[in-house]
Amino acid sequence: MKKGVFYGVGVGPGDPELLTLKAVKTLEKCPVICAPRTRDGRMLALEIARQAVDLEGKEVLPLDFTMERDKSRQREAHLKAAGLVEEELSAGRDVAMLNLGDVSIYATFTYLREILEARGFEAVMVPGVPSFCAVAARLKESLTAGEEPLHILPANGPGLEEALALPGTKVLMKSGRQMAQIAQLAGSQAALVVDCGLPTESVYQDLSEAPDKPGYFATVIVK
Repeated sequence: MKKGVFYGVGVGPGDPELLTLKAVKTLEKCPVICAPRTRDGRMLALEIARQAVDLEGKEVLPLDFTMERDKSRQREAHLKAAGLVEEELSAGRDVAMLNLGDVSIYATFTYLREILEARGFEAVMVPGVPSFCAVAARLKESLTAGEEPLHILPANGPGLEEALALPGTKVLMKSGRQMAQIAQLAGSQAALVVDCGLPTESVYQDLSEAPDKPGYFATVIVK
């Protein structure tokens, strides 16, 4: 029996109109759609996709991951999710995994792709609009000009102060829990968008006005 293909599909940061035509066509042809599920049962990437694509009649496969930093627990969750996807692929069904933003930028799809490719399955990446590009558009900011460099950094990683000293534009992903520290270090040079493209979107041109913990979907741009 022919094996199914595993697709990673970027659905953009929140606005369903930012799904690409290729993403829409991929979701239309895949009989199985899987998406990360939060502890409270929400599947935000699926909610976004449903506003752009008719998913009626498709099998929806929730995938549960952990936000813990314990590498062994993360690996356990990845292997379990990959096992669920493998069952569908082995039965010859194509599977599309939904990812917020783009599938090459801090995407959980990467971990499952590596596991499933090692087991002999084909994987295809369908790019999406990165959250920081949508944030830059919302702020009416150019990320680069001339030879100016662009740095994409996890705000929850080590060396935040050194990262902010880099030349050019800094994009800080996963910045919700570090907001107070970022505000102290970056001051008026930084702007924040929370839940970009979603109905709950909030924009802060001054980080001193931003909440200390605005949530996980928070992206800071530092000029």
